[in-house]
Amino acid sequence: MAFVQFSEVSLAFGARDILKSVNLNLASGTKAALCGPNGAGKSTLMKIVAGALAPDSGERAIQKGTRISYLPQSGIAYASATVEEEAELAYAAIEALIRERDAVGARLESSVSDDPKTLALVETYHALHETIGDSGYWRRRDRIREVLEGLGFVPGDQERRVEEFSGGWQMRLALAKVILENPDIMLLDEPTNYLDLEARNWLEDYLRAFKGGFLVVSHDRSFLDSSVSEIYEVWSGKLSRYSGTYSAYERNRARELDSLFEAWERQQEEIARIEDFIRRFRYNASKASLVQSRVKQLAAIEPIEIPEGMKRIHFSFPPAPRCGRIALTLEGLSKSYGSLGVVRDLSLCLDSGMKVAFVGPNGAGKSTLMRIIAGVDADYSGTVRLGTGITTGYFAQDVAESLDGSRTVEEEAASVCPTGLIPKLRNLLGAFLFHGDDVGKSVRILSGGERSRLALVKMLLKPANLLVLDEPTNHLDLDSKDVLLDALKRFEGTVLFVSHDRFFIEGLADRVLELSCGATPRLYPGDYAYYLEKKARDAATTDDAPRFQAAAKGEPEAPKTQAVRSYEEEKERKARARKLRKREDDILKRLEAIDGEKRRAQHDMGLEENYIDGSRMRRLQDAVDALDAEAADLSEEWELVSPEVEGLE
Repeated sequence: MAFVQFSEVSLAFGARDILKSVNLNLASGTKAALCGPNGAGKSTLMKIVAGALAPDSGERAIQKGTRISYLPQSGIAYASATVEEEAELAYAAIEALIRERDAVGARLESSVSDDPKTLALVETYHALHETIGDSGYWRRRDRIREVLEGLGFVPGDQERRVEEFSGGWQMRLALAKVILENPDIMLLDEPTNYLDLEARNWLEDYLRAFKGGFLVVSHDRSFLDSSVSEIYEVWSGKLSRYSGTYSAYERNRARELDSLFEAWERQQEEIARIEDFIRRFRYNASKASLVQSRVKQLAAIEPIEIPEGMKRIHFSFPPAPRCGRIALTLEGLSKSYGSLGVVRDLSLCLDSGMKVAFVGPNGAGKSTLMRIIAGVDADYSGTVRLGTGITTGYFAQDVAESLDGSRTVEEEAASVCPTGLIPKLRNLLGAFLFHGDDVGKSVRILSGGERSRLALVKMLLKPANLLVLDEPTNHLDLDSKDVLLDALKRFEGTVLFVSHDRFFIEGLADRVLELSCGATPRLYPGDYAYYLEKKARDAATTDDAPRFQAAAKGEPEAPKTQAVRSYEEEKERKARARKLRKREDDILKRLEAIDGEKRRAQHDMGLEENYIDGSRMRRLQDAVDALDAEAADLSEEWELVSPEVEGLE
């Protein structure tokens, strides 16, 4: 069985230990993700496994004949070939085997049948012939077409020159070549960064069926949950393994982190107590021995480290300005590029507070519609009308070009930061991967991804009640996405967004607007799960669902389908769960308060001025009895509420 194994591998950059005696084993059938905080060394470990970087120490064992293919996170660019010609280079190793087989065949023709070496040549020839046949080389044209189309290339793209494509599409081509190589072990560093939803779904299906092994780095929860069965975590130079899905890993890791944070807080308190003692008695001669004892005690403490990427923060938007009930109205909106119609006769009315995901294949007009709504593109026909009091915040990748290069990261963010959020600004920048000295970097030297993250932070800090977000999750890690998703879910304004992260869409959208090339856009009045269910039902039946214009204008509809009923039942379930969860929180808070009140009453009962006064003691005892009775009633209610909450959630 093909495998690659690492034992006691270590690597340091200067004084910083990136990897400390880590062990890793990848084999055919391995379906693993590599996770950890930003900057923990995931890409470094991938390069070591791929053989592109040598560790300082450790052993690497690889089964003879094991083929490893590596997709880096970025930096690949092709030229001087068509897309199809470049893709066909993935079969270079097989073509080398064909040449080797033909050379063996030529030797066989001149060999003597009873020569012992002839049998060895026959076996070699047969093995090579089998390997070539199993590689799919003879149907490579069909396979190339299948993989390229799965990753989003249209048929006409295959004859185009590779240099005509953007960096993102070149990375898609690099991924296609790794897949076409059909290796024993695949190393994929952020393969979903440049893929839309359709291409991600295709890649998920491919990886589930892949018979070899793979190790993948990704910031897409849904992709990981559907693709992997084990997790390797890089943290503080150590590598730990967790079996199960990414969601299972997160639950296990959350419990471990809770314990770690508690231990860290206790250690910080202990360190503060010792340092305070040393500070107070440092110059007191009578306490010198005690001070020296505390100094040694402090030096002996092994500090608990919490990587910057693991520190949890929460962010809330500035309050959304007050506005009317209607956030946005579109009437007969159309947009074309020459003879190509991108948006056609779109009419739509959205209420304030809606969270609408724009979905559809590349080229369907999602980003174009975003620019029109944000007021960036005025070259269209039809009407775009913002509601009363609506102010717009817009984010897209090219917005990053408007940043002031003469400022530092912190200065640029502070230029739009409300006064009340200034104390939290560094924490917010940290949540979006600007840690430590990064906040002092000049904007001028930031990479494209860093500039996009900074532009996103700036947009989040500006008070607005209509957010138009085109791929806000690009260049964010999982923790940053969590911060953004949590803030957007609690945001009271309207959000229109495009994202290729399914977990993000599922967590935020309460409406889905589907755009497709050459077809009428359609608004689905439910979350992403409802959208997928409705699409599946429409594909299986001839049910004519009402178009979004009727739904938006409130026109009468046909009797509700099962999908709509399911969505409404789900809404009721979630509302009931929220109500019961709030009641459960209230009960627990009151029980905690009762404990405090009871302790105070019992303390008062022990005071001399009270226990010598019969009337005071009776009042205190009555108060304790009343608290006990209230606690008993609340405990009984909690025993009923808690299981129901768990069942609903």
